[in-house]
Amino acid sequence: MPINAAVHPRDMRPARLLPATLLIVPLLATPLLAEATLADSPARVTTDTAQYCDHLAARLSSQPAAARASVQSLAAEGIRLCDTGHTRTGIAKLRRALRTVQGPGEPTAP
Repeated sequence: MPINAAVHPRDMRPARLLPATLLIVPLLATPLLAEATLADSPARVTTDTAQYCDHLAARLSSQPAAARASVQSLAAEGIRLCDTGHTRTGIAKLRRALRTVQGPGEPTAP
């Protein structure tokens, strides 16, 4: 068959269609899977601002187990990082302190 000749769909072999099908089917299914995953879990809004650092620090201070030395150390480091402009790292330290206080069975709310 010449290179420039038009190919009619009935002339295409199933073997030629297989690679295209393998690429297209997952692409079509991806949005459906993402919607199902998003619908199953509640939305969590996080931000990397000084106000969110303050929010996490306040939540941590209201926890009864926040008096432990390891938690106080993490919290102090997180607050110091937030105060010096390293909000993402500070938030990470404060969240880690919250997870330590709450234990493995309790959910971590925003």
